[in-house]
Amino acid sequence: MTPFYPEGGGQVGDKGYLEVPNGDVVYIVDTKKENNEIVHFAKNLPKRLNETLKAAVDEKQRRRTEANHTATHLLHQALREILGSHVEQKGSAVHSKYLRFDFSHYSKLTTDELRAVENFVNSRIEGQLSFQENRNIPIQDALKEGAMALFGEKYGDTVRTVRFGQSIELCGGTHVKNTADIWHFKIVSEGAVAAGIRRIEAITSDAVKDFYSENNRTLYEIKDLLNNFQEPVKAVESLQAENARLKKEVESLLKDKAKNLKVDLLNELEEINGVQFLAKKVDLDAASLKDLSFEMGNNRDNLFLLFGTEQNGKALLSCYISKNLVSEKNLNAGTIVRELGKYIQGGGGGQPFFATAGGKNPDGLIKALEQAEGYLK
Repeated sequence: MTPFYPEGGGQVGDKGYLEVPNGDVVYIVDTKKENNEIVHFAKNLPKRLNETLKAAVDEKQRRRTEANHTATHLLHQALREILGSHVEQKGSAVHSKYLRFDFSHYSKLTTDELRAVENFVNSRIEGQLSFQENRNIPIQDALKEGAMALFGEKYGDTVRTVRFGQSIELCGGTHVKNTADIWHFKIVSEGAVAAGIRRIEAITSDAVKDFYSENNRTLYEIKDLLNNFQEPVKAVESLQAENARLKKEVESLLKDKAKNLKVDLLNELEEINGVQFLAKKVDLDAASLKDLSFEMGNNRDNLFLLFGTEQNGKALLSCYISKNLVSEKNLNAGTIVRELGKYIQGGGGGQPFFATAGGKNPDGLIKALEQAEGYLK
């Protein structure tokens, strides 16, 4: 006999240790079931294999796993109650740190739906529902009683049912004795895993305490950054509004800067084989570079421009070629920036008349700009 629960029904196997009479300890790192026998995976072995050993399950992990397993049953009930009876379990994983539940549903859950699911489960936790089980009952009787059969599980003629209030499922796993032992339930993510299949990941018990403790610490750090502002939400909204206003001002200033720069750059153009050419490093962002290139293109119909800039430690190349030159000179801005992108350790592309490349090596900009003239010779 062993108190260790083997992996099954989505629940992980127990960990723990075996005490040897001489004082040695054999550490159990996992428990599985093979050919109807419970197999213990040990980190080490006792010196004498025929000794009687005292088994001890890792109580902390078992307690957390039980809380997550019972919460999985309550989550299943909540989803069917709130989203509809079309919800079916499509897979689950019950670990000591978290639980994962896959289910059939046709759309992303809204914030209100997620909140309703959390509230449903937590109301059952607060209701202190006791654990009720029936062992070795005919499977048809269990199904008539309303027990939910789990996806992917194989059942014999007789089964075990686990009930917490109105939640009743066929299950062979471990559970809390009372839902109050779960303490609290919190959804941490919801998303799609396949067409028509959603996944919820959630935490309970100590993990929820750690979650709220970390969030609380983050909130205090934010309040410190806001000079202990008593209403941090309003303070952040104010900063967002100010940031949006400043961003518009910066965009306007950059446009003015580009317009003023255009006059100077037009005077720097040099003619190479009938093409007005300029390759230069300028201090503008990507959007302003594009605006500048097309502004200059409005004044010339045989233009070849290659601009380089450095923004936040990254390099950017921008190539503009007048459309008539694309066909007449067989030039392609997309091909050019891809080839020159190697100098800035990056790549890019675009249309034949305008393309950009980004890279992580700003030091390569000058070399890339020096190569541009070669495309016209």
